[in-house]
Amino acid sequence: MQMKKLIFNSDDFGYSTAFNQGIKKGFQAGVLSSTCILANGDAFENAVEIVKNEIPNIGLGIHLNIIEGKSLTDCPLLTDPNGIFNNSYGKMIKMSYNEKYMQQVESELRAQIEKIKSQLNVDHINSHVHTHAIPNMFRLTTKLANEYEIKNIRTQFEKPYIIPDLKKHLSKKYPLNIIKNMLLNSFSIINKQTLKQYNLVANDYLIGVTYTGYMDENAIIYGLKAIKAKNCIAEILIHPTYYAENEFIEKPFNHGEFLLTQSPTIIEKINAQNWQKTSYKDLETTQQYSQHSYCH
Repeated sequence: MQMKKLIFNSDDFGYSTAFNQGIKKGFQAGVLSSTCILANGDAFENAVEIVKNEIPNIGLGIHLNIIEGKSLTDCPLLTDPNGIFNNSYGKMIKMSYNEKYMQQVESELRAQIEKIKSQLNVDHINSHVHTHAIPNMFRLTTKLANEYEIKNIRTQFEKPYIIPDLKKHLSKKYPLNIIKNMLLNSFSIINKQTLKQYNLVANDYLIGVTYTGYMDENAIIYGLKAIKAKNCIAEILIHPTYYAENEFIEKPFNHGEFLLTQSPTIIEKINAQNWQKTSYKDLETTQQYSQHSYCH
């Protein structure tokens, strides 16, 4: 049976109270179906309380983070002397071949997984700034997901597409996003082989890399139109933050993505393309998706 499944996800739950409120309100508005939580986020405990008391039915994943903030373990190869992560993405790619480095990565990832699972039920795993897409990191993450009985994992293949908005394409961030998209697409093709070793469910496509920082209705609708497969799982990735009226907006792009979650038309436009909104939690028992070959 042909089905186009769509997971509408927000990253960075627990990053700040502004993120937490944006994600909560986005789920309550019926747009978001899923989020993922940072074990080392400044507002982690607030996020835990929100899940338990206000949005217990949201799809919830682990957002592994070894690139920003403070570590949970002693991992000096990943941090500065104060325990603050300081490795660039390029350094991570290079160091992912270093055995001692990867041992420290594994210890930190285990600590983050165990902290979250001790308080919440989770249904998927991914990472901050897509660090788990790095092939050796991906092998480690799939191993840990299998060990900790986490059934779903994010992959990052995004179909190339262009939206009719010249201003976004002239920004300094856009060419960097294109390079990032090409790198992550290459990693996703490599990681497809690793996925076959485990009975994990993964998305086929991701929407939210090419227009990172500029996600709006056009970015979503044109991204979905670029996907021609009739039987697949896609994930939309946004970072919504909520600011009360008259409050200083620290992250205007992220606030714009919050406003997207309050759109009265976005779900109608998604439905018009015959996508069925779901979450990784609802995919756990849908085993026909567990051995995906990317429909590229």
